[in-house]
Amino acid sequence: MNPTNHDEIVREADKVLNENIKKVENSPYKMAYHIIPPASWMNDPNGLIYWNGYYHVFYQFHPFDVKTGWMHWGHVRSKDLVHWERLPIALTPSNEYDRDGCFSGSAVDDNGILTLVYTGNIFIDREKDDVDECQCIATSADGIHFEKFINNPVIEEHPEEGSGHFRDPKVWKYNDEWYMVVGTRKDQIGKVLLYKSKDLRQWDYIGVMVESDKEKGYMWECPDLFELNGKHILITSPQGMEPEGDRYHNLYQTVYMIGDFDYTTGKYSYHTFEELDKGFDFYAAQTFEDDKGRRILFAWMDIWESKMPSQNHGWAGSLTIPREVSFNERGQLVTKPVEELQLLRKNEYETELAAVQGEILVDGLEGDVLEIIAEFDLSNIQASEVGLKVRCSEDNNEETVISYDVKTSKIIFNRDRSGEGDGGVRKAKLDLDSHKLKFHVYIDRSSMELFVNEGEVVMSGRVYPKSTSRLVKVFSEGDVVSNVSIQAWELEDVWK
Repeated sequence: MNPTNHDEIVREADKVLNENIKKVENSPYKMAYHIIPPASWMNDPNGLIYWNGYYHVFYQFHPFDVKTGWMHWGHVRSKDLVHWERLPIALTPSNEYDRDGCFSGSAVDDNGILTLVYTGNIFIDREKDDVDECQCIATSADGIHFEKFINNPVIEEHPEEGSGHFRDPKVWKYNDEWYMVVGTRKDQIGKVLLYKSKDLRQWDYIGVMVESDKEKGYMWECPDLFELNGKHILITSPQGMEPEGDRYHNLYQTVYMIGDFDYTTGKYSYHTFEELDKGFDFYAAQTFEDDKGRRILFAWMDIWESKMPSQNHGWAGSLTIPREVSFNERGQLVTKPVEELQLLRKNEYETELAAVQGEILVDGLEGDVLEIIAEFDLSNIQASEVGLKVRCSEDNNEETVISYDVKTSKIIFNRDRSGEGDGGVRKAKLDLDSHKLKFHVYIDRSSMELFVNEGEVVMSGRVYPKSTSRLVKVFSEGDVVSNVSIQAWELEDVWK
């Protein structure tokens, strides 16, 4: 489709979406409580902000296909982070400077005006991945209808230290000045660039804030810098990293760094470089601070080039559940489900198992839209592995397995028998400081998110079992595990 004007593009997009919505509604993989597109394709979360009493989430959206392509900004909002309202498409690629896509970015409150800062994309040679990207803004007084700045782009060209791959602006305010970080690459080195402005329209280039070495990726997408407990956290999504032990096994990663940022020099230094989520499907994470002072995170719960069976049902893509980012008592950066997700709970289930050896069906607990909290007492344990199996079929052909290997002290997420999607195993080290092991699991119709010991290890993954695979099992290999408690709830379908 050729760029025309915003209203015409939206009318055409709505026509395509309405044709496919019924197909999505009948999909066995349609999520119940995650942010998903009404139909067609979704990827990165964008423009996360709490503004005028609503949580706003924008996202990369291609309304004309179930694959990535001509990117728009989709839009939902919520008063409670749980029940979402769909709003009109916020941005369309309707100008020369963004003709090939309104790419990722952020949102800020500029004296009561909701302002989106995004990347305008032009393909020079799509097959060679040659692009020319710039930074643009759009504004809204009502939080629903947006107008692009008449003098866009506000940053037209990348600096000499970067390249045409120059995208994903994250903007924040500090001491009455606006700051922006942008991801770029040059000579196979990923970089984060820093800019400063007084009015969001005239930007001064400060320099390269931080860059990778050749082991840490050739491109750093979606940078996000924020302060937490006196430390400066940088989240970014490197491309081009090689596997290293149990780490970096996805096509692309999302990592966090803990360090210090100097506003005077514009330089960032760090001492921690770790994957934020150790699972299969987690990319382009972004955060924002809400009215309660919490740092809240969303990410795209998919990864490029993975198999997406939902495409056969007219849609693809999901965001993670909202997660609060914090430091725990041990000084570790953790992410945990926001407390508002408890609003989804209904039909509580509880049981205590005095001893588990082998595999035990959790009688009376089943479903494909569940929250489960399972606690294992590992004192005096002789078993070699303990865990849960969810989305199990009655014929034992399908199961998604999460477990703890006692000898190696590793959490394991195994989806080799999880249904129609990709298989694979992910592992992550967990050093216990007590004898308690707590699995907090969110299951939706085509996903599973695991939070271990209050977010010390987090693993996310898309799974595509049959809708009839609904059983839950507890298991212990090698010997007995004592005192297993399970608490669970069915969860509301917010899209019905």
